[in-house]
Amino acid sequence: MLPFTQVDVFTDRFMSGNPVAVVHGADDLSSDDMAAFARWTNLVETTFLLRPTDSGADYRLRIFTPRAELSFAGHPTLGSARAWLEAGGSARQDGRLIQECGAGLVPLRTTQGRLFFGAPPLVRSGPVSGPDMDRLTAALRIGPGDAVDARWTDNGPGWVTILLNSADAVLSLNPDRGGFGPFTSVGVVGPYPAGADAAFEVRAFIPEIGEGEDPVTGSLNAGIAQWLMGTGRAPDAYVASQGSRVGRRGRVFVEKIEDEIWVGGDTVLGVRGTVSLPPAI
Repeated sequence: MLPFTQVDVFTDRFMSGNPVAVVHGADDLSSDDMAAFARWTNLVETTFLLRPTDSGADYRLRIFTPRAELSFAGHPTLGSARAWLEAGGSARQDGRLIQECGAGLVPLRTTQGRLFFGAPPLVRSGPVSGPDMDRLTAALRIGPGDAVDARWTDNGPGWVTILLNSADAVLSLNPDRGGFGPFTSVGVVGPYPAGADAAFEVRAFIPEIGEGEDPVTGSLNAGIAQWLMGTGRAPDAYVASQGSRVGRRGRVFVEKIEDEIWVGGDTVLGVRGTVSLPPAI
């Protein structure tokens, strides 16, 4: 029996964010055990906490979707860090954690109880080709002129992101889930008017999961921040809203400190218990 936690991420109210399942002390589990449990939970991501292999890390994390292992993902990083701390984990540096994962070492910090991760470098960036844009706009059911701009913002999961002219345009999308073809992770972002409680509305379309939309997405917001801050379209600190169309109230806090972009949010522990892994035969 292993300790088990389920954490709601990017919210201060349980069941309003994006949940992640966290298995503690998973060093003796095989990759097959982990993949099988991730399929069973059927959440967007399930994570496994292990002892680090890098002397500079506080813990090691493996992240699984129901179909594959990921090198990095944002909301599992924050939720797993919260679970590790609540289970008695002690950081080597006060107010700062180092997570070891498939993408390498990821820094985290806490500010007034809110966890932030350092945005990892993009593995693919730059403009989106004309044929790819045609496929994406058709899947989103928008005209070519409705897209203000588009960029690859991929930091591991494969993100390509389209900028629309308003948050309302983002919220009104009703995409063709089967039309994305080779695109596994599609982000859409649009600005709110000045004075709103969020600067941007974000949506994340992942055709293989649930109803095809991720409630709140740390990795996507990290890539968006790198793009929009780098082009002067976003200030050095802002709040993004995500999850409105799927009944969630996600809030993602983004800030640039010197040359580093940090992505954070509130986390709520919702479930604590134990799990029988590997399953008894």
